[in-house]
Amino acid sequence: MEGFGVHTSMWTMHWDRAGAERTIPAAAAYKMDFIEIALLNTAIVDAGHTRTLLEKHTMRAICSLGLPKANWASVNPDGAAAHLIDAIDTAAAMGAEALTGVTYGGIGERTGLPPSAAEYDNIARALEAAARHAKSKGMLFGIEPVNRYETHLINTGAQAKWMIEKVGVDNMFIHLDTYHMNIEEKGAGNGILDARDHLRYIHLSESDRGTPGWGTCDWDEIFATLAAIGFRGGLAMESFINMPPEVGYGLAVWRPVARDFGEVMDNGLPFLRGKARQYRLI
Repeated sequence: MEGFGVHTSMWTMHWDRAGAERTIPAAAAYKMDFIEIALLNTAIVDAGHTRTLLEKHTMRAICSLGLPKANWASVNPDGAAAHLIDAIDTAAAMGAEALTGVTYGGIGERTGLPPSAAEYDNIARALEAAARHAKSKGMLFGIEPVNRYETHLINTGAQAKWMIEKVGVDNMFIHLDTYHMNIEEKGAGNGILDARDHLRYIHLSESDRGTPGWGTCDWDEIFATLAAIGFRGGLAMESFINMPPEVGYGLAVWRPVARDFGEVMDNGLPFLRGKARQYRLI
């Protein structure tokens, strides 16, 4: 999971054959090292077709998701584990290196109360089963802290570190996201330092989820801290241009965050690559 990549939401959130055929060659044309596939519905995925396209374009992949309400790990750990195991099997069949994201719950999961010990115990139980299954497939398994408006469960790098150490399976890793860090951390650098022991992946996402470099994220602090800890994981640009309603609802994306695809790819992508080169991360 090294190099520079992009979330497939730049092209599609529906990973069927058409979505794969549109996305993989387009990402290859931008000379991406890998793509992050939004694995929201395994039933529409043709894993063999995706694997063939990835190999044809010399493209690596990881997959990500959030759990549906029926399988939120905090209240249904067995359902969550089954959902994650199905996703891991699909990701492995595609040749993906990891499954990550809000693997511990749903995007938009909030009880109105602080998280309880019982919720965390349920989450740890589901994550342990999923992580062990991923390990049996030769895959890594990640958790992504997200902001308080999307979940009440894991919001910071320190909380993610605590959960990984509570689970205790050695193929787990932390997946940070600069958009969420800009809300939750006491400085992005502190979040990176808190997560450093398990940090393998980071979403490079602007403060408004739009064009990187055009918002309020402190990119020099982010890249300098990554360089200081010797980060050698995956760097993935994430920006949400055209969200289907069911995804936009969980993310609270109600208006366009950029003018169009070209604004993000032609401005944000060179900006982030330039910063990564400046700080010797690629």
